[in-house]
Amino acid sequence: MESGDSNIIIHVISVLFNMSWQIFWPLAFGLILSSFIRHLLPVDTVVKHLGKTDAKSLTFTTILGMVSSSCSYAAASLSHTLLAKKATLANAMAFLVSSTNLIVEMFIVLVALMSWTFLWGEVIGGLILIATVGFLFSRFYPKEVEQELRQHIESAEPAKHAHSDCGMDMSNMKHDHSMHHHMDMPAQEEAGLMSKITKSAGFFQMDLAMIGKEILIGVVVSSILIALVPQEGWKALFISNDVGLPTWLHSLLDVIIGIFVAMIAYVCSVGNLILAAALWHGGISFGGVIGFILADVLTIPMIGVYKKYYGKRPTKWMVGLLFLSILFTGLCVDAIFNGFGWVSTDQTVRTLNQSGFGMNMTTVMNLIFIPLSIWYYRLGKKANAGMGMSM
Repeated sequence: MESGDSNIIIHVISVLFNMSWQIFWPLAFGLILSSFIRHLLPVDTVVKHLGKTDAKSLTFTTILGMVSSSCSYAAASLSHTLLAKKATLANAMAFLVSSTNLIVEMFIVLVALMSWTFLWGEVIGGLILIATVGFLFSRFYPKEVEQELRQHIESAEPAKHAHSDCGMDMSNMKHDHSMHHHMDMPAQEEAGLMSKITKSAGFFQMDLAMIGKEILIGVVVSSILIALVPQEGWKALFISNDVGLPTWLHSLLDVIIGIFVAMIAYVCSVGNLILAAALWHGGISFGGVIGFILADVLTIPMIGVYKKYYGKRPTKWMVGLLFLSILFTGLCVDAIFNGFGWVSTDQTVRTLNQSGFGMNMTTVMNLIFIPLSIWYYRLGKKANAGMGMSM
């Protein structure tokens, strides 16, 4: 019994370690990128391209999302940055879903773990979801709740701005005029670049202080579920085809179940695919798998992040509209793929929880990003402590 218990603990720890290893670099990369955008991207550029919601802005935000992140937590941070820079809520939400679902690493893992059919399901689903989110958030998100959301963002920002914009920049400017006459150009540029990196690192450290705990909880819970729940356990969640429900109702229930499983059993977009493969083995419908994958923006730790960023009432509306958008998308994908006969029931699915160790892309990126993120975090912590903002 005791050796069995210790085996279970070892198994959970190995899954946790493996998963953390898989997601470390995309998460670190996304959060570092977010901190630079927060500091360097001019407000008027965001307002110009993302200040109103239309087909052009949704296309722009989708492309921006595709190139900028691969982890929901990092994507939440980036979409929060866009809102702070005065993008419309619909554009920020479209960015959130595109940067978690239409990304190259995810496509690679989908084909490796599942099959090309799932890749196309994800691409078509992602595009339907972006259009749906754009429509629902621009039409149905109440104006007074959006005002509350913006006030929440602004009340969190002044502390940063008081130090970074007014305090830091103004003193730098005075300092610059007197000093830089005596400096040659390259040294001046280097000092300017280093101060930009330091200020960006301050945002990175604040982000981690704000949402680090939620990320950790998400990874631990997901690892425990993947390690402890056998494939038969997932099967018990789904409605058997023998029940004789109408197809549309069966599809609807499967998508809802997929979304709820995603809400409680979650890691990061790419790690999530391991669990998606387990659900597919377990007998969920194609639309249910796609609904599950797309619902990585609705997990319990992510909802915790939204509450920190936006406040309680704005988060409730956000979660409600995202839920409806994902439900609609899962049903559409199910109808399209089954209608055209693109889904075969014996899809090849590789072994679950593949080991990520060895000389591969993940290892190379982690060897770069682990030391880089530690250095960057410490730089940010020192900068914030220097401004009396240690968190």
